[in-house]
Amino acid sequence: MKFLHLADVHLGAKPEAGKKYSENREQEIWDSFEDIIAVCEKEQIDLLLIAGDLFHRQPLLKELKEVNYLFSKMTHTKVVLIAGNHDYIRKDSYYLSFRWGDNVYTLFDAEMDYIEFAEMNTCVYGLSYHAREIKESVYKNQKAKKLQPIEILLAHGGDEKHIPIKKQELLQLEYDYIALGHIHKPGIVEENRIYYSGSLEPLDKNETGEHGYILGEIGKGQMKVTFISSAKREYRHEKISVVEEMTGYELKNQIERRIEEKGKQNLYKIMLKGFRNPEVIFDLEQMDTFGNIVEIIDETKPAYDFEKVGKQNQDNILGKFIEQYKDAQEGSIESVALYEGVQAIFKTSSL
Repeated sequence: MKFLHLADVHLGAKPEAGKKYSENREQEIWDSFEDIIAVCEKEQIDLLLIAGDLFHRQPLLKELKEVNYLFSKMTHTKVVLIAGNHDYIRKDSYYLSFRWGDNVYTLFDAEMDYIEFAEMNTCVYGLSYHAREIKESVYKNQKAKKLQPIEILLAHGGDEKHIPIKKQELLQLEYDYIALGHIHKPGIVEENRIYYSGSLEPLDKNETGEHGYILGEIGKGQMKVTFISSAKREYRHEKISVVEEMTGYELKNQIERRIEEKGKQNLYKIMLKGFRNPEVIFDLEQMDTFGNIVEIIDETKPAYDFEKVGKQNQDNILGKFIEQYKDAQEGSIESVALYEGVQAIFKTSSL
């Protein structure tokens, strides 16, 4: 039995992006999801397992129709779906009244339920969120019923407000595979048995690393699981070292070279480190050559010659301030206070 484990697609989300990609990222999530349908058809996947948060919020009726059409394009694959904390089941949710295609199976009850696929020797279990938060460990003691040779659990959670999950508790449930959702970073809880697929696309500038889905195959007492990276783009955090002699154009060129090296298709959070000429103020708005910088954080410090400045101002407030902190060790709280204090004095006085 071949399956594809997917979670946290968040259709409808509008992730942070640079100027060039800001209008396209919402559509790219839909495009990535459509790519999954194509993979299922090409690989003749038996089960597409969606472990919650297919949508970023309550799905619109027209969105359910679009998703259902995409599911209908699969001639072999059956879909099993649960709702997560973002697309949880409300009383007025279209999830409750929508009529899915014949190959789509939902586990939308608040209590544990299951669907048997006898032709695959497989049974899939799961439950759905009916509120934004579930603080109870609802999967605890929900053991596999051993109805079929292959037993799979779809589960969504992993923090205090969204179904706390403990590895040992999951292992005691005796499922052959547990498909987890909610945590956006892909990860292994137990080798060849319990996995977070992570979000299909990165949704925030701090969601760095690869994103995609999991392909699995169960047969003859063996399990093979592979993570497949498939995201259109990746968020990257890049540190750029600044030295006192560096000009604004030189910094811009250095950022350009780094982005060309790491990939212009990716999205960047740039952190500037080091020391700059005290007279230089970088124009950060001009640094985004390719339109893919989400944020630039300037953590540089002015390269003051404190001894020289202190002597020149020994009879005023600036000189006395420097004298107070002159022995501060680099990186200490006192050192930070020294740099920020001197900078503030220069800005607010005529010295």
